[in-house]
Amino acid sequence: MTDSVFRLASADVIKQRGLRDRVYDRVLDVLLRSDTTPGMRLSIEAVARELGVSPTPVREALVLLERTGLVTREANKGYRVAPQLADDQLDALFDARLVLESGAAALASAHEVALVPRLRAALAEHEAMTAVVRAASTAGELPVDLLRDYFAVDWNFHHLIFEGTHNPFLIDMSAGISTRVHRMRQTLQTGVSDADDAVREHRAIVDAFAEGPDAAALAMRTHIERVRERSRSDSVL
Repeated sequence: MTDSVFRLASADVIKQRGLRDRVYDRVLDVLLRSDTTPGMRLSIEAVARELGVSPTPVREALVLLERTGLVTREANKGYRVAPQLADDQLDALFDARLVLESGAAALASAHEVALVPRLRAALAEHEAMTAVVRAASTAGELPVDLLRDYFAVDWNFHHLIFEGTHNPFLIDMSAGISTRVHRMRQTLQTGVSDADDAVREHRAIVDAFAEGPDAAALAMRTHIERVRERSRSDSVL
């Protein structure tokens, strides 16, 4: 009897987590929309109605999003879209990426034989998604779900390098960096205009792994610095 209750409870928890994760992804879609502006109120009830779910998974998703910095909560007022990142915050984010990701690339080079085939597969997926984005952009504004899918494919390349370190602390940090990168894109309303550049730079990183840790770290640093330069250009526009 106890085992049955435990199994049912576990199934309910898994089902609830699955719903929360889906709602989380949908709220991220809302944050990517061009009509979503910093400071805009996010009503739990309104979001729940739009998504066709109860308020509970929306509330849970917003709690998680608050930890990423994408939304903020005011006592007795609810949630709002977070303010844009200031220039010094953007620089701090890129500095953190330089330290963590170039270091991760150097460490991951020790597992180059196993890692590079996975990176080449991720790069191929990135190239294919870039072609889809390029075609869609000629037809007008990019659909939100396509933006989300492109960002996921783009970041997966970086996450695989974190995984390639076999260091659990760095792998955990990958998730934290990912949400901050998402917020950067939310702030700049950018991230796909440089898709072809990103593909070329990712390919250079893959090739650098054959030359050893220093080359891998340098290729990653070069990529992140170039993303920084492009982000600065976008923020001026």
